[in-house]
Amino acid sequence: MILYTMMPHECIYPEDHQDSGLELVSWNGIPLFAEREENRYKVVRVLSTDPIHYLNNHIMPGQYISL
Repeated sequence: MILYTMMPHECIYPEDHQDSGLELVSWNGIPLFAEREENRYKVVRVLSTDPIHYLNNHIMPGQYISL
């Protein structure tokens, strides 16, 4: 099968994120991949399909959030 797409390889064939320490969390209904650090999370990737969510400064990759 040939896929003609501009999507990165990781999006089509996702890796298992269980080994990398990433957790799928939801912050105000926005799905995120985050690393747990004590009592807070460090945002690694925003998984939303809404472009407005990517403009939110509170959930930019590298920011810390608490749930």
